[in-house]
Amino acid sequence: MIGNYIKTSGRNLVRNKLFSSINIIGLAISMSVGLLLIAFMLDLYSYDKFNRNGERIYRITNITTFNSEQNSKVATTSIKAGKLIREKVTGIEEVAILRNGFAQDAKVADNILPIEGFWAEPSLFRIFTFPMLEGNPGTALKEPYSIVLTETAAKKLFGDEPALGKAIAFDTLNYKVTGVMKDVPFFSHIKFEALVSFSSAEQINKDDTDFGAWTSMSSNYVYLLMPENADMPSIRSQLDKIAKEENLAEKSTKIQLELLPLYKIVIGEDLVSMGPVGPHMPPVVLWILGGLALVVILSACFNYTILTIARAMRRFKEVGLRKAIGAGKSQIRQQFLVEAILISLAALLLSFFIFLILRPQLIKMAPEMQHLVKLELSPSMVIAFIIFSVTVGIIAGFMPALFFSKVSAINALRNVSPVKVLKHVSLRRALVVIQYTITLIFITATAIGYVQYKNILAFDLGFKTENILNIDMQGNKTAGLLDELGEIPEVTALSRSMIVTSIGNAWGTFMKYRDSRDSAMVLTNHVDENYLPLHEYRFIAGGNFIGRPTTANAAREVIVNQQVLKRFNIGADDPENAIGEEIVLSYPPDFSEERKMTIVGVIKDFHYGKVQDLIEPVAFQFWTPEDRAIVNVRIRSTDMPTTMAGIEAAWKKIDPVHPFQAEFYDAAIEDAYSELSAMMKIIGFLSFLAISIASMGLFGMVAFTTETRLKEISIRKVLGASSGKLVYLLSRGFIVLLSISAIIALPVTYLFFENVVLTRFPYHTPVHAAELFVGLLVVLFIAFIMIGSQTIKAAKSNPAEVLKGE
Repeated sequence: MIGNYIKTSGRNLVRNKLFSSINIIGLAISMSVGLLLIAFMLDLYSYDKFNRNGERIYRITNITTFNSEQNSKVATTSIKAGKLIREKVTGIEEVAILRNGFAQDAKVADNILPIEGFWAEPSLFRIFTFPMLEGNPGTALKEPYSIVLTETAAKKLFGDEPALGKAIAFDTLNYKVTGVMKDVPFFSHIKFEALVSFSSAEQINKDDTDFGAWTSMSSNYVYLLMPENADMPSIRSQLDKIAKEENLAEKSTKIQLELLPLYKIVIGEDLVSMGPVGPHMPPVVLWILGGLALVVILSACFNYTILTIARAMRRFKEVGLRKAIGAGKSQIRQQFLVEAILISLAALLLSFFIFLILRPQLIKMAPEMQHLVKLELSPSMVIAFIIFSVTVGIIAGFMPALFFSKVSAINALRNVSPVKVLKHVSLRRALVVIQYTITLIFITATAIGYVQYKNILAFDLGFKTENILNIDMQGNKTAGLLDELGEIPEVTALSRSMIVTSIGNAWGTFMKYRDSRDSAMVLTNHVDENYLPLHEYRFIAGGNFIGRPTTANAAREVIVNQQVLKRFNIGADDPENAIGEEIVLSYPPDFSEERKMTIVGVIKDFHYGKVQDLIEPVAFQFWTPEDRAIVNVRIRSTDMPTTMAGIEAAWKKIDPVHPFQAEFYDAAIEDAYSELSAMMKIIGFLSFLAISIASMGLFGMVAFTTETRLKEISIRKVLGASSGKLVYLLSRGFIVLLSISAIIALPVTYLFFENVVLTRFPYHTPVHAAELFVGLLVVLFIAFIMIGSQTIKAAKSNPAEVLKGE
């Protein structure tokens, strides 16, 4: 019976080449989006699955509260937490502490190469599946100043020579290679070139009182391996007990320990981390992408339903005859479902080639995408593609199968009117309205989003960013580079800062004024005396830094923005009165260290964070050599490539080892909104697909309508109807449906952006009518081409040829 269904369906597809082609192409275009999404999700859900004990691995995370006000979920935790868990918590198989920040230059003979990795305990190899090629995984990370290299790192440092037992110099210390392991799999949230024994970090930081503090958690991760059938409530209770005991000794910071399963690290809740390990994708993003892909796929399924039901009159007799000779409802449904699945499988072949074309474009869409997914074919991916194709076929064929199975043999042989969804509204017309409503929403959202995105990039941040190059010093001293850059004529100004603001970077501390009980978080940046003039910040009171301290403890001046005065009511609404006032700043790790600072200047409010963030209190402190350094270079050049080559040559003089890392401020701002840019590209691409699919469906409907009304058109021509009137007659119904779609889509899109999307951007520009109607004009233009090409052809037909057989 199935073979008969396939044979009959194949003949029907060949007999109706135009409609079959429209359905196959439409489904193929939409399914290619589905294939990309499936490949993307399979890659994301592949992370850390190489670990044999993956389901039993957990990471400790923190919920931190400061002064009963600030509540943050943090991915990192303290070394002390890891050690207390090992000592006091029963029912845990293994505990491993991992500390990030090992990024140093390795010296082997005359070669100096940068190496990045972690300080780790030996138990890490018992928790994670990192196979060792040389050395003993149980003891390789036991002794201080021992190091385990990945296979690639070993070849980078030693070439083809054996690395085991060799010495590597990092700064003034020699480390012994005690193991060589396989390269870390691509789908691991932990990525490194080397693991250094954690005991080395303890030796290096033995005089640092903050190293093992309960509140010092910015650089450490703690992983647990649970036994089979672990008593999780008991373990959580013991973690709570540890946190409660340790929090008693803390005045302002309270920490709660949480358990995060390994498989929820990459796809899971957003967590704050000053030392991120691996990629992360919020589940909501997958839901949004999945929803958008589903909408496009449903649009193609609507095409199939619309065209199949539109051709109902031609298939009624087929159905009637089948029922007359004994076919039941289930057999009719199976026939139409098989036909739809065959079309979907044919579309799968075409969509696969489209997938191969689009795959590299998706990976290049955002810089982080290249490190997130590979989208390479695997047996599981192929099986998922086939299941997806069959599912799409069932969805597309469901309505036609249900429609035709309900028709009785007598009515089918007599022909019936279309099935009604509502009174006077056919199913076919309802689907056309839904399809074009979705298409209009897509294309209008793209237009609005593009305008808003461009406005964000051109937004007045409150300071200048044009032609400013930010150079990351990567631990080098700034004096040598400043001297070299000062000799370049195109360099017009130089300054130093700790971070680059307005691109998502943030550094903060707590501030107090006269009331010691009233503290608030303020954002900070450490800058030198040239920074504010170079970026043209606007002073409204006071002036630039007066002193030139060389240590952080000696810095006693601060420049604040208007929000600081507003938050603490400093100066009684007159910024001049704030000059000379004293405030108190608290410093990490536990914010117990406090320094009195004098306000020497007040600047106009500016955007420290991204545009979607509200303007907050900001305090500039003086940059000292103890701080991380970014050199800010203002350039005026008519030959930028030559100037950049000169700047890079200056860098090579002071650091021949590390690659030159620099980015223009405007480019950095654009990169900061790369997620928004990627989303705009995705929605724009889906808009193009949606309008293409809808246009093909409209073309098929118009072609079918004009074909079935050809005799009517010929009779009207004989009776004197003009070509214009005939075009109007044939296109009127479609224009009405498009108008209904516009009436629904435009207000919905406008309200969605104004009440949902743009509420995240407090400084957004309002949505204008031009952005709303550009999508409608595009859709109407394409629709007129589709309708006009067929109706004019029908209107110009020769009545004598059409009616000669009557």
